[in-house]
Amino acid sequence: MTKRRKIQLVLGVTIYYLITMFQIPIGYVIIFGGFLGIIFGKVFCRWMCPIGIIMEFIMKRKGQDEKQSLYQYHKLGCPIAWISGYFNRTSLFKIKVDEKKCIDCGKCDETCYITSIDPNFSLFKKEKYDPAKSFKCSRCLDCVAECPVEAITFNKSS
Repeated sequence: MTKRRKIQLVLGVTIYYLITMFQIPIGYVIIFGGFLGIIFGKVFCRWMCPIGIIMEFIMKRKGQDEKQSLYQYHKLGCPIAWISGYFNRTSLFKIKVDEKKCIDCGKCDETCYITSIDPNFSLFKKEKYDPAKSFKCSRCLDCVAECPVEAITFNKSS
């Protein structure tokens, strides 16, 4: 189990517990997820959504390619995904590539589920669309972890 999945499991179960135990209205959860979107972009889906845990498990059990299942994940019709995906372009924290450090190795694109499925996107090729600004990017941060020269960061935009 990956570190992200462990975090998602802990946060997802905690959120589910809080919602059911304290009968928190779903509207508050949507507001919370939307607020997180303003700050971090679309992090709720991949890091703390209780339904996301179940969907990832189901999709993996069906034998779908993991990258393909993650790419399709945003189509569930969740209002939190709509709101936070919209804020990927304008969130306070962003995935950024430092062009001075980048060595054009392409490892970020190899690990990114968006670029592996849609050839119109690339993190390091300037003539292509930036997947980190796409509605579909759920901030899994695999690109950040994979970069051998730490040219990709996820931090507050200046």
